[in-house]
Amino acid sequence: MTQALPKLITFAEFIDWYPNTGIRYELHNGVIVEMPPPTGDHEKVVGFIARKLTVEFDRFNRAYTIPKTAFVKPDVADSAYLPDVLLLNLDNLNNEPLWNKQSTVTQAASVPLVVEVVSTNWRDDYYKKFADYEEMGILEYWIADYAALGGNKFIGDPKQPTIFVCELVNGEYQMHKFQGDSLIISPTFPQLNLTAQQIFDAAL
Repeated sequence: MTQALPKLITFAEFIDWYPNTGIRYELHNGVIVEMPPPTGDHEKVVGFIARKLTVEFDRFNRAYTIPKTAFVKPDVADSAYLPDVLLLNLDNLNNEPLWNKQSTVTQAASVPLVVEVVSTNWRDDYYKKFADYEEMGILEYWIADYAALGGNKFIGDPKQPTIFVCELVNGEYQMHKFQGDSLIISPTFPQLNLTAQQIFDAAL
């Protein structure tokens, strides 16, 4: 017996369908994916990182903002992601064809930095989004694995909470690992004074 393949949808169909129910969805290569409901500790980490980054761009008067909800649409396949923390360059939003009506960015120039806080679907952050953000040309991508959910090859055996800062160099991400009291080094915010442990402690 043959099994019917799910119908793939376009980004436009996804946006038209998107329900106003409070449930978060992403589009992964034409397939609608329901995102796991966020836990309290996950949201505390998201809020802490967003606050720390906001302090940095305010301090240096950068034309950045962090929206509550916005999609990143890579230029590969029909995908659209809702990052946990999305730093937007306000100066480039006028060049974004989908921004005003669909709160969606498609250009790397609009995204100086993006953060995914790892949850049970950790492979999306370490593999799929890693590859798509890299292909899109986003200069800096953080993987905040505060609960040590990722694979052993990434965060060690035994697993340890880890922050990865992925820096785009010659079109490829170079992964820089930060654990414990290591001071996070950010290309976008070189004067950032933040340790990995401070992020992990935000979940407590």
